[in-house]
Formats: sequence, structure tokens, C-alpha cells
Amino acid sequence: MQITTRSALDQRDLETAEIQSAIDRASEAGGGIVTISPGVHRTGALRLRSFVELRVEMGATLQFVPDPELYPPIDSSWEGAPAWVHSPCISARGETDVAITGLGRIDGGGSGWWHAFRYDRSSLAHPRPTLLGFEGCTRVTVSDLTLTASPSWTVHPMRCDDVRVSGVRIINPPDSPNTDGINPESSRNVRITACHIDVGDDCIAIKAGTERADAPPACENVVIANCTMLHGHGGVVIGSEMTGGVRGVVISDCVFDGTDRGIRLKTRRGRGGVVEDVRVSNIVMRDVACPVVINPFYFCGPDGKAPRVSDRAALTIDDGTPAIRRIHVSNLSATGVTSCAGFLSGLPERPLTDIVLDDVAITYAEDPAPSVPAMADGVPEMAAAGFRIAFATQARLSRVSLTGVVGAAIVDDDAEVRMSEVTIHER
Repeated sequence: MQITTRSALDQRDLETAEIQSAIDRASEAGGGIVTISPGVHRTGALRLRSFVELRVEMGATLQFVPDPELYPPIDSSWEGAPAWVHSPCISARGETDVAITGLGRIDGGGSGWWHAFRYDRSSLAHPRPTLLGFEGCTRVTVSDLTLTASPSWTVHPMRCDDVRVSGVRIINPPDSPNTDGINPESSRNVRITACHIDVGDDCIAIKAGTERADAPPACENVVIANCTMLHGHGGVVIGSEMTGGVRGVVISDCVFDGTDRGIRLKTRRGRGGVVEDVRVSNIVMRDVACPVVINPFYFCGPDGKAPRVSDRAALTIDDGTPAIRRIHVSNLSATGVTSCAGFLSGLPERPLTDIVLDDVAITYAEDPAPSVPAMADGVPEMAAAGFRIAFATQARLSRVSLTGVVGAAIVDDDAEVRMSEVTIHER
């Protein structure tokens, strides 16, 4: 399927004006519920208003038509920097008390956008729409829906306060480009619970802008609990956009299945920001390459190949030097691991501090294919390797079990590591 042009559309099939009018009338009346009844409802971009709940009933599908003209460009942000982007399929900007709920389905028509991204990028004047985009909103609720075929990121609250995403199923093909599940960016008081996320990129990515943005706020007070996450490049990811800082993150009682990497922090010099006070507990992983990654040499994106990004010598600390501290992981079980148990690195000029892994059990795949655990220059492919720890102080590993490891359980490079009860088992 390719991008649909306006000339190929029968405008009588679209319900955009009718749905938008119902939303506007509800808001003007002081608030209310707009119900999408059972059946397929084809539409273009919609804008949610304050005190309005858009409820998609069981048996209803809100189907967004992949025509760029139906998603007019707006002045917003993309990947942590100011940009003109196609309007989200459903957006809210500067609104209060907005909700998208129901047991129905929202279909972003993603295949047309993905085809254009892969084979005809000249047809895309702006970044693709997100499926649900909230910017500068207070009290946002998304619950119980099935969200599928998002053109790019699926749920994107940016600079919002008091966000709740619960009971949501997000289904995008494993090979769909940049179809992250839930990406809270520079937002506060975010709760993501009881969601099932199966996507083509990061399942959940916590972000806080880049150095190209104007003083982006922190992303803080984020709770992620009781979720299942499949495929994708990472289960829960922090970064690489983290200039505003990320702090106060709790991740608990989740299952990651085939998510490439599990818990993943990524940043680089020039980006700045602090990641601190992250607690991860009661996690089960299956068939991941590397369960825990902390990588401050991340080379993707603008300026990622600059020499200073990959330099392993200590450079002068400045406002662009990121800091990572107080990261605690406990009660983690990972089976079918292929690359290494964990890749944890700070910068030589600013080491990781207070990094704890406690009660961690790693079992490797029987015949693991070698792969690179972290996207950084100078990191080789590994297979069934132990922990790799570099440029760290106050790192503690306790009650760690490795089954089928090849080589040393822990290799450290300029790292201060305290170990207790580290056990190696034969397969």
C-alpha cells in the first residue's frame, strides 16, 4: 500500500468533519463524551479539546487515511529538536483533562507511510504523524484501546503533566520503521500500567529533548508496571534525547520477550543532562541480546559520528557532558541471552556512580549468534559474554548467576566494582 492522494479519495467516505464537530461542540458545552460507534470510520487528523473524552466502543475502528494533506504540518518537535511535522492522527495541544478510551481500535494506516519512508522519502515533506500526540497538556488519559499501524511513534506525550496510559494494546509490525510504543518526553507524573506493546522500535522510550531544543524540561516521576513488551529495539529505553534530564523512574513487574535489548540507557557527549534515581525490579526477559545497557557513546543521529563522541580519553567536562547515577536493578531473570549479560559504561571524565545489580540470573542461548551489545564505535560483537563494565565508581554486583557464560563473568575497564555471590554455572 502506498500513500493515498486526495484525488484518489472519495471525500464522502471521510468522517473527519463530523467527528471534529462533535468534539468541538462537547468542549464548548463544558465537556463530555464523544462516542465512536461500532463499524469502520475513516478520517484524517483530529484535534481533541479540554474536558472531552473520545470513546471508541468495542467493535469500532477509527481508521486514519494515509494522505499527507489530511495531516497539515504543525510547528512542534521531532526527536528532541524543533521541527515542522505532520499533525498527529489525534492531537491535543495546551488542553486540560483529555481522554481517549474504549475497547475499540485506532488504526493509523501506517503501511502507506512506511512505504513512502522506505522507498519514496521525497514524498514526505515533514516527519510522519504520530498516532496520539499530546503537547503541553495537563491530565491526559489513554486507556483500554488497541492501537495499531501507527505511522511513526504511537503514543507521544510531550511537556505534559499527569499522564496515565493503562490497559492499552499497541501492535505494530516488528519491521515497521520508528513505530515506538509509548514515548513520554519532558513530561511529569507519568503512569504506564498493564499495557501490551509489540512494535518495530523501542517499546517505551523516556526522552527529554536534545541540545538543539531550547531548555527542554526534565522527564520525571515515571512509573512503568505490569506490562508485556515484545520485539522492538529495547524494552524500556532512556534517551538518547535526555538534555533536560530524566529522574525518578520506577520500572517493575514486567516481561520483555525478544526486545533486542532490555533496559537501555543511551546518550553521548554534547547532549548533557542527568539520568538519576532509576529503580528496576521484578523483570523477566526472554531472547534478548543484552539485558542491561548503559551507553554514553551512542553514535546514531545528528553529530553521532563526531570524533568526541567515540573518544575513550577523558575530555573536559562542560554543559554537554551527560551524567548517569543511582541506577539500581534487582530481581531480574533473563533466558536466551545472546550477546552479553550487561554492557555498563560511563565516560572517562564522568564515570557512572552508584550502579547496583542485585539478584540477577542470566542464562545464555544454547548457540548464540554474535552481536554488538551497544551501538557505539569500538564495541565488538560478543556471544555469551559476561558483564562489561567501564568508567564506573561505586558499582556493586551481588547475587549474580551466569549459566553458560563464555569467558570471564565480569570484565572491568577503569571501573571500581564490588562483587559478592557471583556464581557461574555450566550449561
